[in-house]
Amino acid sequence: MTDNNNPLNQSLIVHIDKYPIDVDNSKEEFQELVMSADIDIKEAIFLKKQNKNIGIKYYIGKGDAELIQSAVKQSGIKLVIFSVDLSPSQERNLELLLSARVLDRTGLILDIFSQRAFSHEGKLQVELAQLNYLSTRLVRGWSHLERQKGGIGLRGPGETQLETDRRLLRARIKTIQKRLTKVSNQRQLSRNSRLKQSVPRVSIVGYTNAGKSTLFNKLTGMDTLSEDKLFATLDPIHRKLNLEYKKNAVISDTVGFIRDLPHHLIKSFKSTLSEVAESNLLLHVIDLSDNNFLAYIEEVNNVLKDISAHGIPKILIFNKIDQNYNPENFLHLQKDSFCYISAKTGYGINSLRKMISEKLFENYELMTVKLTPLQGEIRSLIYQNCNVLEEIFTKSGHNLIKFTAMQGYIKYLAKVGLTDRKEAKTTKNLQEIYKTG
Repeated sequence: MTDNNNPLNQSLIVHIDKYPIDVDNSKEEFQELVMSADIDIKEAIFLKKQNKNIGIKYYIGKGDAELIQSAVKQSGIKLVIFSVDLSPSQERNLELLLSARVLDRTGLILDIFSQRAFSHEGKLQVELAQLNYLSTRLVRGWSHLERQKGGIGLRGPGETQLETDRRLLRARIKTIQKRLTKVSNQRQLSRNSRLKQSVPRVSIVGYTNAGKSTLFNKLTGMDTLSEDKLFATLDPIHRKLNLEYKKNAVISDTVGFIRDLPHHLIKSFKSTLSEVAESNLLLHVIDLSDNNFLAYIEEVNNVLKDISAHGIPKILIFNKIDQNYNPENFLHLQKDSFCYISAKTGYGINSLRKMISEKLFENYELMTVKLTPLQGEIRSLIYQNCNVLEEIFTKSGHNLIKFTAMQGYIKYLAKVGLTDRKEAKTTKNLQEIYKTG
């Protein structure tokens, strides 16, 4: 646990309002980010958009910089956190002016992620993001970076300490990328296994702290970490999801999104976020108790677009209905599939489970094929890759198999000459598919 009495964990935060007027809780979200990193807020300075003059040297104007400098001197604080991203030179100039460590928004998020990563892959992804972030921030005012080093085994006489650091950093980044590629290949084997068995994949997405992990626990009966803090879940978790009509799927709980999520962070977590991009269905969890939920929906959609997952079917899940409910908020969303739940109390979970089943199987095709006794291999493949509803053995020795399958597998059956593609029936009524139980 972090010691908040340590002067290094006591901060002065600087919030610079740069968001639209309708997003009025950016201050509170920034404060939650800082507290999620176990950093104590001793003092706060809020700069309005109208009096913020962006400068090249400090990002903020000279007057605002001197205001912060005065507050730092009076309080003796050694850590100043900004709500915006700073360039390496701006961060360095502010540190020289304030005589304190300066942390920007990306650095703060990376610090939180480093505390939340527990799996091997998660730690590698966080380290890669940190190294990419630090690679542009190696230029510091320390004298040891100016000394020359030469000799046997180095990259040449006269190589500076800074050049050595950069070379070692690039080597470490390359090593981590190779390890992540290996982990990604192993993850792909697991995905291929699920694809072979035709197991549907469902991913829970949403703005951070919207209640995704609580919903995950309700749907799966598990007891994973669920806390009222930003980025409580970092490593993806996969569990079996029991659906209607004795069917199953694999459901994944993923890292929460946030406005202005750094692009290089998305790149570092590419293998994890690819779980979302390769899902059959997305459950977009929305915190109904937050008045800014419409802006958060847009932020999540932007991230989904960045990872090429915006075209995947999804269900909008309005969570925390026990805290706030106004039907007028949803009139414009009638075109989308959505439901209201309380993951905490369990209200609406059964209706959601039924909706998930209908969404997953609405585009499955219903087929009936006739096999001879010599086609045992094809029969085995159908049982492996399809949802068999009924099998009848005739007196002639043939067997009739009634099943549902994804359109891709129906095309495969037509390709091998087992069935005519035109005979496939697209079913929109789930009860029709599962009327045999």
